[in-house]
Amino acid sequence: MRANKPLHPQKQKLSSPNGGKPGYFILPKSACIWFSCGFVSLALLHLFCCSSSGAREAVFSPLLQPGGGKSCNYSEGRWVWAPGHARRYNATECNVKWSHNCIRNGRHDTGYLDWRWQPEGCRLPAFDAKRFLSAMRGKHVAFVGDSMARNQVQSLICLLSAAFPPRIVYRDPEPWKCYFWRWAFPTHDVTVSFYWAPFIARATGKAVNESMAQNMNYVYLDALDDRWAADADTMDVVVLTAGHWFLNGAIYYNGSRVIGHHVHDELNASDIIGYAWPMQLAYRMALDRLSSGRPRTVMLATFSPPHFEGRTLTTGCPRKGPYEEGEKELRPVEKELRSLMYEEAEAATRRSGTTRVEVLDVTKLAFMRPDGHPGAYTHGDPSASGVHKWMLADCLHFCLPGPVDTFNEILQQLLTKSQGEVR
Repeated sequence: MRANKPLHPQKQKLSSPNGGKPGYFILPKSACIWFSCGFVSLALLHLFCCSSSGAREAVFSPLLQPGGGKSCNYSEGRWVWAPGHARRYNATECNVKWSHNCIRNGRHDTGYLDWRWQPEGCRLPAFDAKRFLSAMRGKHVAFVGDSMARNQVQSLICLLSAAFPPRIVYRDPEPWKCYFWRWAFPTHDVTVSFYWAPFIARATGKAVNESMAQNMNYVYLDALDDRWAADADTMDVVVLTAGHWFLNGAIYYNGSRVIGHHVHDELNASDIIGYAWPMQLAYRMALDRLSSGRPRTVMLATFSPPHFEGRTLTTGCPRKGPYEEGEKELRPVEKELRSLMYEEAEAATRRSGTTRVEVLDVTKLAFMRPDGHPGAYTHGDPSASGVHKWMLADCLHFCLPGPVDTFNEILQQLLTKSQGEVR
């Protein structure tokens, strides 16, 4: 009988019997499947073992979002237990403000570092320094505002410098001042700046001299703060953060004319104008300035509520964990200040076609973390030096590292969205 001819005899041989040119070899389908599975397994093993947590979450988080990665509302959610999640840098190594370096100042209860913000319906990826700097390549990122803006920018610098050491371009010579800082990341040609401007507008008094005994602020609602306004044309991304100083009170001017005041009982009661209207004017003036010139992105950070249960070290902010949902409610003033940012963002978007204005809503996630403040540890090792009545607890700013790092995780998602990346 004649043997059946193979379909492709030339592809079954590895080489000819006389040592001639090699032929071809086709793997069976089952072997191809095994090889493919092995390759994918090795790739996943490399991703989990050799990549940053930010890179891993950037790959897998879209699979956890409804609709395969559609827009996510990071402002609503809850804090979930995640041991070690916020232990991402050494605050001493990245030169944070000494009063926010809680671990160095002797805080031993570090459970506040073991929580992760879980938005409703999606997962917030961990901060990824390489991804952030790549998205911001060649840009100037500026934080303008009060001490919460400073708290956030120092968090950002620490998160970035853990992987990419920056060069300090400028810092105030007095370590306690922290009014103007600038960092450069040469690997990506990124500049990050902080401008102290607690009223956004031009101000004198305690706003520029915190050593003043009296809480007197003089705010000019017809002019922006000089330093940041002079650099506005160089800014590509601007994060505006203000609110607390408006609540503290001020005397407001238009030019040389007094137009009203807030929280100054010694002045005419008929001239009280509150805090919301001056704040709206200041933001509107800033957004108009930032809507001219180059296209840019402006983020309006919402109000971060304080948690003062008292003013002394022993009665400041003693909580050791986050609030549960419904345990506490925002005060009306906090809701109002939060809503004001949405109103101004919407109004600015209607006025400008080139500037992208978004809200960085951190109010709820900050409100739910009474445990994350320095409290007594705004002072160097208060347990060793003893508690004094004159010592005040800090229940406004956050420890570094701490919950404020989440502000920058959300900021990264909002900024990289505009670069066309998958969130």
